[in-house]
Amino acid sequence: MIPQGRPAVNESDIAQLADVSLSTWRRQHADDFRAHVPDLLPDSRNRLYDRGQVEAYLAGKPVPALPEEEHLDDLLSAGEVAGLLGISTGTVRAYATSGHFSPGVTVHGSRLWPRREVLERRDNAPGRGAGGGRRAGEPQSPRKTHPYEGDPRLGIAREALAAAAALQDNDDD
Repeated sequence: MIPQGRPAVNESDIAQLADVSLSTWRRQHADDFRAHVPDLLPDSRNRLYDRGQVEAYLAGKPVPALPEEEHLDDLLSAGEVAGLLGISTGTVRAYATSGHFSPGVTVHGSRLWPRREVLERRDNAPGRGAGGGRRAGEPQSPRKTHPYEGDPRLGIAREALAAAAALQDNDDD
């Protein structure tokens, strides 16, 4: 989760802030940094960090804690969205791709969704409420016993087959 109003940076940005190349950053500094500054999206393939925490670490100051309270404008990863909605991360991404859910916002290659939107979706899922579907206790509509039941072509075909059978019987005599 990226807390509301807190800019996120990736390791390339951190290397620039530290005034070293990205490869030097990863080789010489990343392990110690990762031990002191938490990743904002631990379930994501992209490592993102809070800029305020990064700047404090690089300045040699204590790393400040992130706000613990949830805010409606926090940005959530697919894993966090899946947990709130009770679906898989693949379903979250599929819903976003197919338009059943907003595409979200992309931050350094990670697709994220505002908590407000996720909670709205959870509390007001499509198909629930007024006008959606069969009411509880209502019987289902009767189903056809055969897919062509009531098709007028069946009568025509029946007559044609009977006529053909009669002709065949006459030819056999």
